[in-house]
Amino acid sequence: MNDLSSPLHSLKVTCSNCSLRELCLPVGLNRDEMAQLDAVIRQSRRFKRGEYLFRSGEGFRSLYAVRTGYFKTCVSSQDGREQVTGFHMSGELMGLDGISSNTHGCDAIALEDSEVCELPFSRMESLGRDIPSLQHHFFRLMSREIVRDQSVMLLLGNMKAEERLAAFLLNLSQRLASRGFAANDFILRMSREEIGSFLGLKLETVSRTLSKFQQQGWILVDHKHIQLVRPEELKALVAGCSQANSAG
Repeated sequence: MNDLSSPLHSLKVTCSNCSLRELCLPVGLNRDEMAQLDAVIRQSRRFKRGEYLFRSGEGFRSLYAVRTGYFKTCVSSQDGREQVTGFHMSGELMGLDGISSNTHGCDAIALEDSEVCELPFSRMESLGRDIPSLQHHFFRLMSREIVRDQSVMLLLGNMKAEERLAAFLLNLSQRLASRGFAANDFILRMSREEIGSFLGLKLETVSRTLSKFQQQGWILVDHKHIQLVRPEELKALVAGCSQANSAG
């Protein structure tokens, strides 16, 4: 007979639709291990749009899994300009930049009302030593985030404006699809200026390129609402760039 008030049941109910489900539920943890994990993870920290999750120079203590909402990470250049370094959605880890130096190297700001689960790093390390399968899975999650960031930067290296924006839209589409959301119909949580900062493009270039894609019938744009009507054309554009770079 299941005890609906048990900590295990409560954790499973909490995690069933949570960005952390990949961290705890699929690795076959038993009741005691689930209870240990529940005691470590600090759930449901909420942030309003514009609030900081952490700031550059702040001491590193925890990693954060985005449960709901959207964040951007950014650094400030010497002349005071903001450079966006990434966008993070539900199911993704943040704070990896602080592991090596024990200091965060960027700001993390909520792009909309959001919720995170906090993973105190020292306690997760300790728990991982007791539960090897959890440690391995946790490392896989961190590696996935690193590989994703590297892949995006490699793609953007020698791309023209149209190719960069196509790669950006396809990357968002793939990440949304992997989380069970609509891959070709979504709302941009970031501004066009923020997209431009991330891609190394001017605001006018981002807006003009989106309009061009719409005129070609590849996408539909309604303010922040984007529909990928012919994603295969975007993929061909990016693939053509990759092949040209390889040939070069």
